[in-house]
Amino acid sequence: MSISERLLGKKNVNGKPHIEAVAPSFALPGGEVRIIGKGLRPPELRRPSVHFGEIEGAVLIGSDDFVVARVPYGAISGPITVSTDVSTGGVGGGHISNPHSIHVAVPVADNLHPVTNPALDREGNIYVTFSGSRGQKVPVAIFKIDTSYNVKPFLSDMMNATSIAFDREGQMYVSSRHDEAVYQVAPNGTVSTYAEGMGVATGIAFDAAENLYVGDRSGTIFKIARDRQIFVFATLEPSVSAYHLAFGPHGDMFVTGPSTSSFDCVYRVDPHGTVSVFYRGLGRPQGLALDIEGNIYVAASLAGKRGIVKITPQGKANLEVSGQGLVGLAFAPGKSAILATNGAVHHISWNIQGRPLLPE
Repeated sequence: MSISERLLGKKNVNGKPHIEAVAPSFALPGGEVRIIGKGLRPPELRRPSVHFGEIEGAVLIGSDDFVVARVPYGAISGPITVSTDVSTGGVGGGHISNPHSIHVAVPVADNLHPVTNPALDREGNIYVTFSGSRGQKVPVAIFKIDTSYNVKPFLSDMMNATSIAFDREGQMYVSSRHDEAVYQVAPNGTVSTYAEGMGVATGIAFDAAENLYVGDRSGTIFKIARDRQIFVFATLEPSVSAYHLAFGPHGDMFVTGPSTSSFDCVYRVDPHGTVSVFYRGLGRPQGLALDIEGNIYVAASLAGKRGIVKITPQGKANLEVSGQGLVGLAFAPGKSAILATNGAVHHISWNIQGRPLLPE
């Protein structure tokens, strides 16, 4: 690219607005994105119009160098444009920017109530809870969403189903923050008790040796060995809602637990149960997952912006996906992810390879 071409790409060419970047470039409907460029503000301090394909999004902040817009419901992955020709509603005239791509998550199912990560079995079926409020008996505790996105009731007889995990053989385990227990659930929906006395049992996860860890949000991480012996593995500050657990590639456990602070952290617990702060600076961090490179992805707020936050092994954080109400995520086959809000699940194509929860 010549110097003149680079300069043209950084200024308002022939009176047209120009988009240089969109951050983040992945979003859920309702999420907010920042459009960076030149000449993005119409004359007379009016607001520009922003279109996601053919659908107009709400402009929250407008200036010459950047615009903050909300992704409209019904938007799909594709081009985003900015128009400063407000007299035509942004669909006519010659004041429309160059298109820039954005990836929008696809709704999979709604009318749910997950409180942490969804879970996937070996075949790629998605399991998600309708957890309900504490002590609420709901008609369906867990729904199964098949690979064609057909949603079916899977489990009814459980109070406050919270976190779901699978062992290496494909056996499902579910915690209940009401019953202080972890249950085994057979493929036909038959339930049996696996462990009791887990306090307010919330997040669960297996380590590489298939020991099961359970987060009691009042301040304890329990370790359940394969012979079902129970140990106190670590103690943390209590959480106002839940602990969320995930294991890294070197055997360290990463834990989030929202508190009353707006400056919460991700804890790291080594294999001996020693607790340290891995990263501090998140608002209400919830479900988390790791990729094969050891990056952590957390449903949280960063600098007041809600979505999926990526934290590198070196402790650098960045908002990767914008979206409101996110409570968790799970990596799916084909470099994609299932994102859970407090009322629905979405699918997003994401060029990230998730870390297997139980390495072979």
